[in-house]
Amino acid sequence: MTAEPSTAPKKPSIVLTSGSRVRVRSAGTRDEALVSTGLFRGLVSVGGDNSLAVELDDSVKEEKGRIRLIPLNAMLALDVLEAAKPEEEKRAADSGASAYFR
Repeated sequence: MTAEPSTAPKKPSIVLTSGSRVRVRSAGTRDEALVSTGLFRGLVSVGGDNSLAVELDDSVKEEKGRIRLIPLNAMLALDVLEAAKPEEEKRAADSGASAYFR
């Protein structure tokens, strides 16, 4: 008896890219977490502490377009609602030369 190697499809690695829609739960009041929903804009270092930069969407009308910095040590959970393609893939897909060789 020989065991056949399993050929399970490879899952792509998880990459948090700028432009991805995210929902972040972070430390808020004593009783409930602060929920921030919007577009991930990148990592920011302030005074040696790293933070996520999230451009808030219209889930809270007064804060639409505001950039919220969420310190990494205050994060409780991050949900990726819609992942944006990494820049390398975008450039390869958008180049006109690649269409020539289809």
